[in-house]
Amino acid sequence: MSERRSPLVKSDTAPRSGSVQSVERALTLLEVLGEDEEGYRLTDLAARTGLSPSTVHRLLATLETRRFVQFDPSDGMWHMGRQAFAVGSAFIRQRNFVAPALPFLRRLRDQTRETANLGVADDGEMVFLTQVESREIMRAISRVGGRAPMASSGMGKAILSTYSAADVAAIIGRHGLKRLTPRSLTDAAELGAELDRIRRNGYAVDDEEFVTGLRCVAAVVYDAQGEALCAISVSGLAVRLTTERVTTLGPLLRDTAIELTRTLGGRMPDAAGA
Repeated sequence: MSERRSPLVKSDTAPRSGSVQSVERALTLLEVLGEDEEGYRLTDLAARTGLSPSTVHRLLATLETRRFVQFDPSDGMWHMGRQAFAVGSAFIRQRNFVAPALPFLRRLRDQTRETANLGVADDGEMVFLTQVESREIMRAISRVGGRAPMASSGMGKAILSTYSAADVAAIIGRHGLKRLTPRSLTDAAELGAELDRIRRNGYAVDDEEFVTGLRCVAAVVYDAQGEALCAISVSGLAVRLTTERVTTLGPLLRDTAIELTRTLGGRMPDAAGA
């Protein structure tokens, strides 16, 4: 499930109050470059960021000396550099549950023949931390580090189901309910009913709500306090993840999440106070 965010437009003449303008601009360039592994031309970066080509070139030259970006003279494209990966990977290293979760993701991939994913909630969105790709020719792939609205993703809805009604309302108030596909949930009451179903079933389903043609089944992994730590999922083409198959995969995801919770020293919510 690839994900592209809307252009990050920054005015050349309107820095945010209290911010360092050059840092803001450099980080904006890195965010845009991170959206597409095929890279961007300088003129494209200028158009997407709202910065002048001369400003973009100056910032890129500085970032290139620190190896945060790299230039391919064969096609005139700018790409993310290896230092950006080195710094970004520190985020994953802080999440000491990623490595222990990988055997569970590999097992899910082998059991389902679909792509297995791990993600965390961050400011009302899901961030994809790692995945184990399906061996099928046609498969679902999420860009590691990519983001998705919680209300439109299986892992996001699974984690939302552990939140209080007030917390869910706050997230909706801050981010809204975006219609990404014809199946996206855009009504708060409809989302509330969906979260009730997830609580009863112990797993969530993204029924082509984030990307048309893709389905996802997800469940929550809990920490030692019985609160949502992360979520795991399997995702694949809707023609393979039929409604009937989803009802089989749901309990598998739920049971795997419980097993991973215990492996990580976590506790299910009912046992949080034990």
